[in-house]
Amino acid sequence: MVQQSGEQKKAVSRVMHEFKHGELKSSRGGKVKSRRQAVAIGLSEAGASNQQSPGQNRRQYARTKHKERHGETAQQEKEGRRAIDRGASRRRSTSHQRSTSRPRGSERTRAQLYKEAQRRKIPGRSRMSKSQLQRALGK
Repeated sequence: MVQQSGEQKKAVSRVMHEFKHGELKSSRGGKVKSRRQAVAIGLSEAGASNQQSPGQNRRQYARTKHKERHGETAQQEKEGRRAIDRGASRRRSTSHQRSTSRPRGSERTRAQLYKEAQRRKIPGRSRMSKSQLQRALGK
């Protein structure tokens, strides 16, 4: 058996999570119902399949990383992209958060505007752009 890296284990884990929650789809678009098929897909996406050449494994793993970076996995689409990246936000130091909490000048970020809109219960705020939020808040 081939030793997997931590990133490959995460990829297999994500695929199995999708399978468990009925989100994993085959290449034809149908839901995967077989655990064996889910394991095969997981190993393929992790680039650890013994059914593919080393070159195919590398390409497949690169494709998987691209999907994860761009929030295109079923888990990220269902739970939101940040569901996977929770650890990254926790690792930031508090000093970094303080220094970047307010941009230069009086301009606020979209997240800050959204929080204010949430507090004021402005309808349709989740679909608004930064400029739309500024108009709705009267800024």
